[in-house]
Amino acid sequence: MPIRKAEAVWTGTLREGSGTMKGSSGYFDVPYTFGSRFEEEKGTNPEELIGAANAGCFSMFLAAQLAKEKFPPKKIHTVALVHLGDGPTITRIELRTTAEVPGISEAKFQELVEFSKKNCPVSKALTGPEITAQAELIS
Repeated sequence: MPIRKAEAVWTGTLREGSGTMKGSSGYFDVPYTFGSRFEEEKGTNPEELIGAANAGCFSMFLAAQLAKEKFPPKKIHTVALVHLGDGPTITRIELRTTAEVPGISEAKFQELVEFSKKNCPVSKALTGPEITAQAELIS
């Protein structure tokens, strides 16, 4: 499986500084600031990107589980609400999904939703993977 790469650059202090986050695919290169993270200024923030990653991963994983059980979905739409609390700490992620899945019972659907929530790679990563850091001080 491929290793995916993303990077961030921050210049300045926490409140007055600014930065960019981008993916190596070239499909996103976005600004972020204190205001876009903790207030309502224009720009993105890490929590928004985590939410998008979790919603996308969950939707794909659920589609795979549904197809595996012979209930191919027509459409899955997931919204992730990422709650940032004191600390700051991500305190909760709510995945809100609507899906068009012909022929499936509500019980089976909810069973596969729960399985997908627990087992999609991004959800699993958000439960505490090992995070390593290598740092080089430059002058």
